[in-house]
Amino acid sequence: MSQTIYEAVLWLVQFLAGAVGVAYVLQALTYRKPRWRVSFANWRKRGPPQWWLRAAGCGAESSALQERRLLLAGCGIRIDPAIYLAARRSLIFVCAMAAGGSAACGTIGLLSGISLWKAVPIIAVPAIVSTFDKTLLDSFRRYRSDRIRRELIAVMNQLIYYMGSRLHLHGKLMRCMSYTRIIRGDFQLLLNEWYYDADKALLRFKERLGTSEGYSFAETMRSMRLHESDEVYRMLRDVLAEYKAGIELAKAGRKETASYALFVLAGLPILYTFQIFLYPWVQESQKLFEVLKP
Repeated sequence: MSQTIYEAVLWLVQFLAGAVGVAYVLQALTYRKPRWRVSFANWRKRGPPQWWLRAAGCGAESSALQERRLLLAGCGIRIDPAIYLAARRSLIFVCAMAAGGSAACGTIGLLSGISLWKAVPIIAVPAIVSTFDKTLLDSFRRYRSDRIRRELIAVMNQLIYYMGSRLHLHGKLMRCMSYTRIIRGDFQLLLNEWYYDADKALLRFKERLGTSEGYSFAETMRSMRLHESDEVYRMLRDVLAEYKAGIELAKAGRKETASYALFVLAGLPILYTFQIFLYPWVQESQKLFEVLKP
């Protein structure tokens, strides 16, 4: 009995080893390396494919690339500007090809009118967003800069309140954590990296914020760390006054934009009145003059 079990187990092991060997040989004979294989792991290690960047015109430094780099940094979006610009241009190209193909199919008769109307928003929305991305990014950057400016004003007011205190600058900044919201994550990283290297922590902090307010705040904190004196606090008050002036200027700009919008909205009823009540009279007058002509 034991001999039979031993022979059965030995046969099963030999069969499995043979099956694995045959499968390995067949896979080695039929396997082909994918030609267009792109994975996110390879992108993190090696970066995006160079042929894609060159085809999109993002292989070298350009004014558009520098502009997107500043906009993305100001928006707090940590994406490689070359990848962003190449993806934007590729999306515009794909939308243009899709629009041309849909129009051709509609002309030939492969697509009905209803199908074409359904395809319009699918193609138009990404194309419009990609085309006007600069305006959208700039609007979000100004909104984020205004919020960061307000939070830094609160932090600097608190630092001025601690003037003359024996607390270390790191301790003062720790007590200012509750006044931050948008920059809380970056502010926490600044405080965590402070004792490793304060200068590098401030440098990384202003790079993460990517705004002029972050740069001036980081430089003021560097001066305060090196020598905390009345001159440094005077400079802090000057920066604070500059931030407040920037807030007032932004408010004035928003009021001006709102006044233009209200002016346009106020003109709509006038236009509607002309179209409903006056335009039919103008048409009737024109018909009357044509009849009275000799």
